[in-house]
Amino acid sequence: MLNIPNLIFAAIMGGLMSLSITLVTTLVRVGFASDFLWVWLEVWSVAYPVAIICILIYRPFASKLAAGLVKRLEL
Repeated sequence: MLNIPNLIFAAIMGGLMSLSITLVTTLVRVGFASDFLWVWLEVWSVAYPVAIICILIYRPFASKLAAGLVKRLEL
């Protein structure tokens, strides 16, 4: 079943994370080149859907792992 809140979360988090990461990595790779914006947007257009898919796949595992670590730290 489609979980709309999870999809919305993945879209927002995927957008924020992929924009941030591709901005920094593109800046490191090409610097402030004249076509920086276009290079960055091209890289981001690939990274964004990948980020959404990864968040949807890894979120349950990461949540369980985080809960387990917090539980161990509370002892």
